[in-house]
Amino acid sequence: MTTTLADNMRFLRALITRPRSIGALFPSSPALAKAMARQIDPAAGPVLEIGVGTGVISEAILEHGVTPGQLTLLEYDEDLARHLAERFAKATVIQGDAFDLDATLGGQRDTAFGAIVSSLPLLNHPVPRRRAYMESLARRLVPGGVIIQFSYGPNAPVAPPPGYAVTRADLVLANIPPAQVWVYRKA
Repeated sequence: MTTTLADNMRFLRALITRPRSIGALFPSSPALAKAMARQIDPAAGPVLEIGVGTGVISEAILEHGVTPGQLTLLEYDEDLARHLAERFAKATVIQGDAFDLDATLGGQRDTAFGAIVSSLPLLNHPVPRRRAYMESLARRLVPGGVIIQFSYGPNAPVAPPPGYAVTRADLVLANIPPAQVWVYRKA
């Protein structure tokens, strides 16, 4: 798993033009990508990745055993989404707003996912918006499905939705800055 200079430039361009939606000074590290992918059961059903960026975590998800046909990538930035569609041609790539999933997912709005991997910088958003987002994700899971979110803060970035619990699955020191991987699942 390698990050190319072109990927770093795409990331930097998005960081400069939309700093609140990026939330980090560096792309996710391969160590963070692998830590997040490890939380997925490839047999649990389709996987939705949100806030894909340059695709470092997508690559780890595929290496973990999820097939491209089972992977949906959702990216807000139009240039990054175009790049992802080229890089992951066999996955479904959607450009749109993660905070309005019904409209953004279109024909996939009723899909039940085995895992939802979120890299959105939730700490950049007000708590009510974070809660609504997490509840929207929880409604889209198969029974036993998980939501995987990373954060740079010491605590989970949002309280679990009703009926769910959150646990810290990993602390990734090999990421700049160090990141924590949080897993939300039915209590």
